[in-house]
Amino acid sequence: MQIEEKPPFDTPYEWIGGEDKVQQLVDRFYDLMDLEPGYKELRAAHGSTLADARQKLFWFLCGWLGGPDYYQDRFGHPRLRMRHMSFSIGIQERDQWVACMDQAMGETEVPEALRTRLKASFMNTADWMRNRGA
Repeated sequence: MQIEEKPPFDTPYEWIGGEDKVQQLVDRFYDLMDLEPGYKELRAAHGSTLADARQKLFWFLCGWLGGPDYYQDRFGHPRLRMRHMSFSIGIQERDQWVACMDQAMGETEVPEALRTRLKASFMNTADWMRNRGA
């Protein structure tokens, strides 16, 4: 049996560096989506503006990481899959979302051990959000 080492902080929110770091991560994620050709299908799924998506992801991630529940305070339970059913999400969109977030985590210097854990969680969630096969 292997005992997992205790993270250096009580929550991923504290570990990542709090609200300012979450905002930096979200901003870099959407900036990359706009800039990198490898994320063009993901970007296309977001419509003409990213402002609303930026704000909602920031609110969501703060609470999901163990910080303030901004999203839930405003909208109630996230119900992620239901709220994303109007978007066509397949393997390509899933993979682009995770790759874009992983790149953003790297560029905003999320600690490597946390980045590894978050990437696995993001992949599980992104795969669960798929609503078409390919």
